[in-house]
Amino acid sequence: MPPVPRTPRSRWIEAGLDALARGGPDAVRVEALAAEMGVTKGGFYGYFDGRAALLAEMLDEWEHRSTHAVLEQVESEGGSPAERLQRAGRLTFSDDLHRIDLAVREWARHDPSVAARLRRIDNTRMDFLRTMFGSFIADRDEVEARSTLLFALAIGRHFIAADHPGRTPREAINLAGELLLRPSL
Repeated sequence: MPPVPRTPRSRWIEAGLDALARGGPDAVRVEALAAEMGVTKGGFYGYFDGRAALLAEMLDEWEHRSTHAVLEQVESEGGSPAERLQRAGRLTFSDDLHRIDLAVREWARHDPSVAARLRRIDNTRMDFLRTMFGSFIADRDEVEARSTLLFALAIGRHFIAADHPGRTPREAINLAGELLLRPSL
């Protein structure tokens, strides 16, 4: 009988991120993840020293996907600053990553170490926005305002429950983004 393949480390991390997005850090439980994946929890301990190690690697993976990999792709594909800003927003706040981002933000409200990591990541994102806007806007105050507004729009778009007469919510968000990306307001 051939040996049973081990559940890959990446599968545990992915299952943990899915659980985090659905129910926050309390939903990331080894037994529950194993049951959901249809495996025993024994394999988990071959990769991780415990739940805390999984949580840390989940944050590492989220940071890589939603920040470092995004910035690498944006830079490698090039384009105008506005095109780079749009691409970064589409990649960073795609539905699959945005749900994890929101869960991390909620988690950060209750965990100082997660809050410190989130602050560092948000600062990296804001630095990118400032650089892009600064390449076609001279006024530093306007650069800061646009960077803040675009970032707030990207994060908060799912919390807006208002109607947009004659438009879908996505159309209204796109209009706001286009306004912020214009060379001069």
